[in-house]
Parts: sequence; C-alpha cells; structure tokens
Amino acid sequence: MSFYFIKAGLQTSIQDSGRQGFMHLGISHSGAMDRNSQKLANQLVDKSPDSAVFEIAFFGPTIRFETAMTIAICGAIFDLKLNNQPVSNDETILAKKNDLLEFKQVQKGARAYLAFSGELTIEETLESYSTHLTANLGGVDNRQIADGDCLSTKNNTLLPYKKISHQLAINYSGNYLLRCVVSVESVLFSRQQIDQFFCQRFQVTPALNRMGIRLQSNPIRLASPLEIVSSGLTTGSVQITPSGQAIISAVDGQTIGGYPRIANVITTDLPLLGQLTTNDQLQFTLVNQTFAEKSLLQQEQLLMPCKVTSTQLESS
Repeated sequence: MSFYFIKAGLQTSIQDSGRQGFMHLGISHSGAMDRNSQKLANQLVDKSPDSAVFEIAFFGPTIRFETAMTIAICGAIFDLKLNNQPVSNDETILAKKNDLLEFKQVQKGARAYLAFSGELTIEETLESYSTHLTANLGGVDNRQIADGDCLSTKNNTLLPYKKISHQLAINYSGNYLLRCVVSVESVLFSRQQIDQFFCQRFQVTPALNRMGIRLQSNPIRLASPLEIVSSGLTTGSVQITPSGQAIISAVDGQTIGGYPRIANVITTDLPLLGQLTTNDQLQFTLVNQTFAEKSLLQQEQLLMPCKVTSTQLESS
C-alpha cells in the first residue's frame, strides 16, 4: 500500500490523458480536465506526460503515505500542508512513510493534479486508467476515490529537487478570454447572433462538472428552433440550447448532441475549462484555424521539459 485516503475530498479521481478511439461506441475521451497541469506534474516526477495522476477538484483529500516517494502538485492553488507544514505547487516534494498531506481550502482555480514517482498497480479499463465519473468506468472499481481507499504503487523512487519555471504559472483571475474557431453549425446563426455571442460576457453557473459547463448571459434569441441531426461532439464544443444559453462540452461529455454548435474552443485553451468555478466570467473571441494551430505549437514548445535546479533528496 502506498496511499491511504483518510478523506477523499469532494471529487478526487485517477486521470491520465484519456481514452482514444472509443467515441463511436458512445464512450467519451475522459482524462484530465487540465492537461497542461497534468503534464507539468508528471514532468516534475520524471514520468511520461500521459501518466496517471490524481485529479483533485474543489475540496481536496487528506492522504497518508505508506511508503516514501517523490510527488508534485500542479494546477489549482490549495492551502497545502505536509505534516502541518506549508508546501507549494510546481515543485517536487519528498513524502516519507507516514507523512500526512492535507488539501485544505482551495484558493485559486478548481482542480489540482498530484503526480507521483511510482506506478499504480490497478488495471486499465479500455486502455486507460482514467475515471469516467458519469459512466462509472475506470479508476478505482469504476468510481472516484472514496474515504478509506488504499492504493498501491510500484517502482517508487526519490528524485532530485525540481521546480517549474515561473513563466509557466497560470493567473487564475476568474476572468478569462477563450479563443474559438467556427464550428459545424456556425453558419446557421445570423450575423446578429454571432456578434452577440462574441461581444457579450458570460458567467459560469453552479451547473459545471466534467460533462459540461453551463453559462449564463443575455439569451441568444432564435427566431425558430435550429433543427439539426444529432452528431459528434468534441471537448470545447459550445452549444446553444433552445433557451438561448450556452453549454461548453467537457471531457466526460456526450459523444453526440442535437443542439447547434456556434463555436469550438481551441485546443490551447481547453485546459482552462478544468479551472473554472461558479461565477467566473468568460468572453469568447474568434480566431482562424492557422492561428489555432500556431498557438498549439507554441504551447507544446513551452511545455517541453524545462531547465531546473536540483538537489539530491535524502531517502528515508
């Protein structure tokens, strides 16, 4: 046993980079909501960016370590305590046997990612460790982590100290601009409706989870319902419901939908969806495909393994 979850927190689950190639079977991609934070946490503990981590949402767990290992936490800023002493995001942390890690009040953002130097011993489900919370698939016995769960790892190592460059720090301001490209049904909306969508501000409602994020704004009025054939949805699809309000599809979202898509959030900005909280403010802006591709390339280059300082840690 390596991790004992004294308290599991509100929504703590195992996530990796998700499942590929199963959408035609009605199984959405799943995986980490904030892929950038998952990648950075894994980078700190010398693992593949796709490796499984703990995704910790809104209200975090209390974990006792049953073996020594190196861990790293990226993403949302929690009040973190190791043996009642403050520890920080974006750097390696030596967790010794019987150490107690507490995620207290979240301060900024919504989801943190805890990576660890060992490898989980649980079995994959459909080629992934990811927990699909709505489909009860993967993770720990097809569910999120619960109070009292014990998880084992193998090949635990103690690593030199590393710290992520301050250039990669995210400002969780609660006020975000999401860049979009046109979507399949964009042409069905009038010029006035398109202008309204991109000119007004949206507020994140309490109805947000790994399936989707409902927004509140001045409704985009439709002269008549836009009747479309249900078709495939991807993460970041922005649908307009009959009420005129918008929904952004997330990683556990439906694989098909019947609401018209006015835009699609570009891949570079998808990680921000995982850090949204109730009452956050959003605005959308339209970019072209060339810009979206260039932006993604720049982000990938920025997230490549960075230069770090290191100090050998003492084993226990």
